Amino acid sequence: MLKNIQSIRGMHDILPDVAFAWQHLEQTVSTLLAEYGYQEIRMPLLEQTELFHRGVGEVTDIVEKEMYSFKDRNGESLSLRPEGTASCVRACIQHGLLHNQQQRLWYSGPMFRYERPQKGRYRQFHQFGAETFGIPGPDIDAELIALTARLWERLGLANIRLEINSLGVPASRAAYRRLLVDYFSAHANQLDEDSKRRLHTNPLRILDTKNPDLRALVEAAPNLHDHLDPESDAHFAGLRRLLDGMGIEYRINPRLVRGLDYYTHTVFEWITEELGSQGTVCGGGRYDGLVEQLGGKPTAGCGFAMGTERLLELMQAQGSQPEPENTDFYLVMAGEQAVEQGLILSERLRSALPALRLTCNAGGGSFKTQMKRADKSGALYALILGADELAHGQITLKPLRDSEAEQQSLTLDNLAAELQSRLS
Repeated sequence: MLKNIQSIRGMHDILPDVAFAWQHLEQTVSTLLAEYGYQEIRMPLLEQTELFHRGVGEVTDIVEKEMYSFKDRNGESLSLRPEGTASCVRACIQHGLLHNQQQRLWYSGPMFRYERPQKGRYRQFHQFGAETFGIPGPDIDAELIALTARLWERLGLANIRLEINSLGVPASRAAYRRLLVDYFSAHANQLDEDSKRRLHTNPLRILDTKNPDLRALVEAAPNLHDHLDPESDAHFAGLRRLLDGMGIEYRINPRLVRGLDYYTHTVFEWITEELGSQGTVCGGGRYDGLVEQLGGKPTAGCGFAMGTERLLELMQAQGSQPEPENTDFYLVMAGEQAVEQGLILSERLRSALPALRLTCNAGGGSFKTQMKRADKSGALYALILGADELAHGQITLKPLRDSEAEQQSLTLDNLAAELQSRLS
């Protein structure tokens, strides 16, 4: 007996009983982004590995430990995309979307990282991302944050806090990096193995450690805000004024650094306490040097990404997931002639009522069997078509969810109008 083939660990099927929630989230996000003037872009799942080495950073956890990379038949190293920003920048450079232009773009889809699967962290996960180009001021940072705040309202979500920080420009960050290296080197005996590895490659990531034993050491580290350059200081002050003016509450977290090398100036995260250790549902910031780093001309950039699975888990935890929409009518057809005429009738009804949700019985079955299928479908009504109904130009409408309502006969000529009245 052949062994059943299972899905890959950390990569999950999205079954029909939850797909409706995904559709609701996807439609809500895409509608909101369109309202703000963002256009959709779709990039391939596979990219050259070099794109992520140059874009994400060779000393990040993603590139060092988590990418799905392999050589194709031509010996070229390819990777499944672990995030969307680098791919979006590559597409914009390749297709000439950035020269003397402003762009507001968004995308969605699966990303891939080889991580230890746990709740809220999967090897194939899904993200929505928004990226903006050619807009250097803090106004676009504030717009992206305001957009996400409005999304939480649309989704009925609460208890998500906003944390913001400024990482400065590369020059000021390099000077701060040297201070951090000196500080943590003086306390090297207190560092865990992960932090020792990062000390001379990416010391800012030590500030973002999740090890509680390092909390006191990290809190006592030099503060980046004390070493910001004037340009970064003014940019961050401008962002705070805009957020204050819009009434968006936030907390300044000087230890917020994000996990990617390309950030400059603003970084932000939306965090919940209701998903355990995986509490970040959305994160982003500015990456003004990334376009040039990937071969384009110097271009301001700012964006965010949000985890689809985490948002859905939060919606479920807070009871804001919508109820699934079942079919409105189930067409029961008794007899060969009824099947032929019923299928013709159903297509006429769909043409007359574009929003009609009508399921036709298929595969035959007795009248009793078909009625069981109708009930299981969740339909509000069964439409019953048999020899007697055809002979009189009628169809029987039987309520399935209201035990006190009586079934009635409707004329076929006026059926579309009758069904429309019940839908409304």
